[in-house]
Amino acid sequence: MPAPWQICCDKKSRTKNAKAEMDNMAETSEKMQMKKEITLLNGVSLIVGNMIGSGIFVSPRGVLMYSASYGLSLVIWALGGIFSLFGALCYVELGTSILKSGGSYAYILEAFGAFVAFIRLWSSLLIIEPTTQAVIAITFANYIVQPIFPHCEPPYDAVRLIAAACICSLTFINCVNVKWGTRVQDIFTYAKVMALILVISVGLYKIGKGETENLRAPFEGSATSPGMIALALYSALFSYSGWDTLNYVTEEMQNPERNLPLSIAISMPIVAIIYLLTNIAYYVVLDMSALLTSDAVAVTFGGETLSHAKWIIPIVVAMSCYSGLNSSIIAASRLFYVGAREGHLPVSLSLIHIKRFTPVPALLFNAFLHIIWESICQLKNVLNVYFGSLCSYNNEVCSDALLLCSVRPGHRHGTHSS
Repeated sequence: MPAPWQICCDKKSRTKNAKAEMDNMAETSEKMQMKKEITLLNGVSLIVGNMIGSGIFVSPRGVLMYSASYGLSLVIWALGGIFSLFGALCYVELGTSILKSGGSYAYILEAFGAFVAFIRLWSSLLIIEPTTQAVIAITFANYIVQPIFPHCEPPYDAVRLIAAACICSLTFINCVNVKWGTRVQDIFTYAKVMALILVISVGLYKIGKGETENLRAPFEGSATSPGMIALALYSALFSYSGWDTLNYVTEEMQNPERNLPLSIAISMPIVAIIYLLTNIAYYVVLDMSALLTSDAVAVTFGGETLSHAKWIIPIVVAMSCYSGLNSSIIAASRLFYVGAREGHLPVSLSLIHIKRFTPVPALLFNAFLHIIWESICQLKNVLNVYFGSLCSYNNEVCSDALLLCSVRPGHRHGTHSS
């Protein structure tokens, strides 16, 4: 039987050990944050990869339909790039002033307080993020299945299952390692930029041969109604969306005060130039009627010019959707992670894998929301919800930037964990 003094010493020893363990756990939890693994090149790939999604392969039809002429449509594409640049510059100022991940949610939280930020977060959670990803994933699945069912509508269940497999594979990749996700983004971004350069090269070759009949009198029949021009601009802006991707991962960027502005400065001109030259290539090869009757302009273009290599275009569109979905998953998971950290979502979503330093619960939660939306909604209904929410989302940018830049000029906010 142990002596009383031994029991007393054992109790004191256990108490000291327990306190030491709790101190170590507290120190570990304070240090637990995602690593700064996103470089300047990764940042450019994330922005370019998210902006060059399926829009440039589909939206030229909408821009041309509402503008009614080649010349005005090219002006609309240029204006879309300028407007997007203004929005991106606002986000550069916000991102370098408030060094927190979460994008517009973090900025609204800083500018307008918890209540407005809470509404913004839940509108993203319930509408914006799942519908965005559902549109991209279903488009990806349609282009994957298209070669198997060239003359009929692909099976509904097959498209949905492939879309779900796409989101699950990307969720797994991003759960395993942040570098895996950025590497996928880099590879697929390079591939689709090279494919668009191929399209541009074909167009320039045609122009060099003097085949410019479609570009004569480019402004003839242009739309003059402000409503039609606004609709054309709206279609162009859809293709330019995605320039705010890096603001969702600011805390994971290496030297964000330098690399965030540089990423925007490099990405925006690249995307605008590619878009303008790609549309010129479309207009040189395809006449107005072919463009307006095509649901996928790039596929029609490939059929006219690439002969036996026309199968490349559907694959490129699918790859483009895959990389766009990957960047959307990265951004959405960080939004949910930051929202949980601020107390606006269950705290379990703010947990990070202790070895891989990835927000696994937030990534799994994002995949769950996506699959729910994808399984219960038709693509047409998803598009309608997505466009309506996107309009209100983009209107927040300038008010946030103006408020923060005028009220707290030169002030810098670091990251924190609550």
